[in-house]
Amino acid sequence: MRWLLAQEPEEPPSIEMVEPARPLTDLLDDWLGDGPLVSLLVGAIDIIAQIVLIVVITLIVVAMLRRVIRRAVGRASTPQSSATGKGLRRKVGLGDASSGGYSLRRAQRAEALGALATSSVRVVMWVLALFLILSNAFGINLAPLVAGAGILGVAIGFGAQGLVRDFITGVFMLAEDQYGVGDIIDAGEASGVVEGVTLRTTRIRDVTGTLWHVPNGVITRVGNMSQEWARALLDIAVPYGTDVDVVSDLILRVATDMAEEPEYNDLFLDVPEIWGVEALGDDSVDVRLVIKTQPGQQWAIAREVRRRIKNAFDAAEVEIPFPQRTVWLRTEQPISLGGPEVADFEGAVPDPPALDRARQAAKRGDTSPPPGDLDEVLPDDVLPDED
Repeated sequence: MRWLLAQEPEEPPSIEMVEPARPLTDLLDDWLGDGPLVSLLVGAIDIIAQIVLIVVITLIVVAMLRRVIRRAVGRASTPQSSATGKGLRRKVGLGDASSGGYSLRRAQRAEALGALATSSVRVVMWVLALFLILSNAFGINLAPLVAGAGILGVAIGFGAQGLVRDFITGVFMLAEDQYGVGDIIDAGEASGVVEGVTLRTTRIRDVTGTLWHVPNGVITRVGNMSQEWARALLDIAVPYGTDVDVVSDLILRVATDMAEEPEYNDLFLDVPEIWGVEALGDDSVDVRLVIKTQPGQQWAIAREVRRRIKNAFDAAEVEIPFPQRTVWLRTEQPISLGGPEVADFEGAVPDPPALDRARQAAKRGDTSPPPGDLDEVLPDDVLPDED
């Protein structure tokens, strides 16, 4: 402990300024000699030459990287010509992707990512060029500058967390091809057709015509209803008294005939299927029909199939089920139905003994209708006397 106290305190570290290398200045000094005017002129020429060299190299590198990005965007915008890709596009009914919406969507996504990559490369390269100019040409120590820039970046990051989250989410959304312009999506608070996609927001037009501007950072889940293929689900309700097998064959025949028509042949990606009885409801039996369609066409096809099934049911005299209820009317007086000119309803009127038995049952707490002949069920001495 004494030895530590006896030691002299070390000197605080100091920043050593290093004179930047100036090869052109040394060369011109050897040629022109030494002098204040010559040194000033030669130093200015050396600084200008270094700045020009750094700027030219930066321009060349940025141009080369932009060319590489453009070529990558061009390859990404063109669908793959492999047999697998052609089979998939033919399977989902898109045909030649070079002229359809599929290639347009790929091109839009590739151009958005290419623009992002180009901007990022340009910013990074010019920031590096600025640092090189300050360090090599002017001999400025970059350590305090970098530290200040880091603190400023942290402050901006905390102050713009929502903007950063929207930006990062937009990048991943474009890279993963979650949805694009023209898709029908369900984004939670809003659902409809996507009319525009940027790195910060997504514009969605719902069925009522309202245009929603949704920040990408608040979209926690997305349901894309028009990507690759879709499916129309129809639960057809039939009465309980109908033969389910016969009605299922009728429904399947209607859907199959529609799929074979030239107007709808391209919209059906597979033959319609009957999946069976989906539910046994209170008033009907639900038979499920499924149709695999092109994306975005499931609703139009479902509406047309329902119209044709309704006409087929009418022709086959299959009743459309409706809620049925049985109503019981209980009264102690004759009632008249239909108007004053109609005769009174000739119904059974309870006689005094029946009313007496009903009152006895109510005293016992039995609220159900008493039997028709209560004297034979319970003797008279069992019933309690009236007050």
